[in-house]
Amino acid sequence: MIETVERAGRLVPAQTGPDGYAAFVPAPLPPDPPLRIDARLQSLLDEANQALGRLDAVTVLLPDPTQFLYSYIRKEAVLSSQIEGTQSSLSDLLLFENEGAPGAPLDDVEQTSNYIAAMNHGLARIQSDELPLSSRLLREVHARLMRGVRGGDRAPGEFRRTQNWLGGTRPGNARFVPPPPPEVAPAMSDLERFLHDDTPILIKAALAHAQFETIHPFLDGNGRVGRLLITLLLTSERVLQQPLLYLSLYFKEHRDTYYDRLQAVRTEGAWEEWLEFFLEGVIAVAGSATETARRIRALIERDRETIHGFGRGAASALRVHELAGRRIALSSRVALEHLGLSAPTINAALARLEDANIVREASGRKRGRLYVYDAYLALLLEQ
Repeated sequence: MIETVERAGRLVPAQTGPDGYAAFVPAPLPPDPPLRIDARLQSLLDEANQALGRLDAVTVLLPDPTQFLYSYIRKEAVLSSQIEGTQSSLSDLLLFENEGAPGAPLDDVEQTSNYIAAMNHGLARIQSDELPLSSRLLREVHARLMRGVRGGDRAPGEFRRTQNWLGGTRPGNARFVPPPPPEVAPAMSDLERFLHDDTPILIKAALAHAQFETIHPFLDGNGRVGRLLITLLLTSERVLQQPLLYLSLYFKEHRDTYYDRLQAVRTEGAWEEWLEFFLEGVIAVAGSATETARRIRALIERDRETIHGFGRGAASALRVHELAGRRIALSSRVALEHLGLSAPTINAALARLEDANIVREASGRKRGRLYVYDAYLALLLEQ
């Protein structure tokens, strides 16, 4: 009943007759036979590690790394959610978080906001040593991701108990059918063991992401959790001081190649080709993030110099500017909550920053105005 075990896994006939199909059960990692790291792959691996080192170094030089992290995580949330079909933009998300009116459907923006909450939950659990990267943590992350949004009624936080598939209208005409439900928990246990072995971190991240996508353990939200897995893994192994490597943009821009390389792993055991694609993505994304961080640092320093020239009121304007750098969009109410300054002082500072073209009033309202740090937002949107 079971086909011969191949390098990536085996096909298991799950149903016969006109609608018959076979599901794919992945072999445990690492691959057997082992990966062939030729000169090309080794060069990419070296370059990718160096790119991560540069990214880690530049964030240390930022005036406030958490400032960059806040905005960069939101950019990642938007991109990762867009891959799943949501229409929300970074501007929509920022408006939503500041109680403005987003241009995208509310459910789309809430899904993007949930991605941030799920990411923060996973990072907090790992960084506090409360829970290691594990199947349990991924279930927690999934539960938070799906809370109160479309798909939230499809067993959030639980491995699936029914068959799913990718492409097509049913398993019989699908492009790919993941493991049958009884094979999901064992496959995830194998993956969890691999997450804690001594495989070099970038190779581990590449293989683990592909394996998770192949297992597709949840009924919904697998893509987002699979991309989060990369970040959680790099964080848990302390590769980056800040969780700043996100491959969603690279996967989105190379969507067809991404799916083709994943499928080739399943059908041909083409792990080396997948690893090459993944490492090229790390190099491109780490380089882009490094350049963005440098340009944002220069922008903040330039604007701070401008504010120092305000004379009276410069101190309060600097504090409001710092908060604008953390949030990109803010209202006087938000500033009041975070800064402990009086409302007149905050409003005066925002007016000075607007006159200096550092922030822009975006709501058009007389009350409850919303200000956007336009130049900062533009730098994020360029990448």
